[in-house]
Amino acid sequence: MMRPLILLTNDDGIHARGLRALTRALASLGEVVVVAPADESSAISHSLTIHRPVRIRSLGKRRFAVTGTPVDCVVFALQKITARKPDLLVSGINAGANLGDDTLYSGTVAAAREGSLHEIPSLAVSQVLLRENASYALAAEFTRTLAEKILKEGLPAEIFLNLNFPLQAPRGVKITRQGTKRIQSFIAEKDDPRGKKYYWIGEDEGEWNVEPDTDYFAVKNGYISISPLQRDQTAYEALKAVRVLSRLNFNGRGRK
Repeated sequence: MMRPLILLTNDDGIHARGLRALTRALASLGEVVVVAPADESSAISHSLTIHRPVRIRSLGKRRFAVTGTPVDCVVFALQKITARKPDLLVSGINAGANLGDDTLYSGTVAAAREGSLHEIPSLAVSQVLLRENASYALAAEFTRTLAEKILKEGLPAEIFLNLNFPLQAPRGVKITRQGTKRIQSFIAEKDDPRGKKYYWIGEDEGEWNVEPDTDYFAVKNGYISISPLQRDQTAYEALKAVRVLSRLNFNGRGRK
């Protein structure tokens, strides 16, 4: 009987500690293939590399670095590396939580979404980090347990899971919805040695809407958060309200 094929990727890069922890934890479940960005590709969302060449470098048995985005890694894995479609895709373990609105920016979450687009059961896994040497062992072990269950039972069509782990030992598991926050972007302004301005986009300084059934609330209170996400972003409850727009007059002629 053929062993399950498990594809691993991330957005922190091929040498990230979280990815190594996942590789070790999932090795006993099947044949693990690691295809990850050659360099860190955080906050790159669902982007594809289309304006420059992409290169693949083998770093050993079933381990490949791609000079592209996390979504590139999934696409290249399916088209150029794996001989068959993976039975499971796991993206992570990300160094830092991916909660609520932040999932829109996350390369970690995007890779799992891309797996779902290809009808592969997929997980995005992230952990709150307050120090560089924090252990990923517990998150990796829980992910292994969940992965084993999904390999046996699958996931609903077009659904992927977003997992977030608190830094401390979890109090339990919560099934959550995606939270929201009041966005407050931050841009740091600096002067270079010649006195010219340059800028860094910093971390968002907005406040979370603390609602008890959200991913943010669960992780903040020490729980593992599991959120089912989907590819279809249609706001179904708003369809009726915006149908009036279909009655807008359009004569087929552009403005002069």
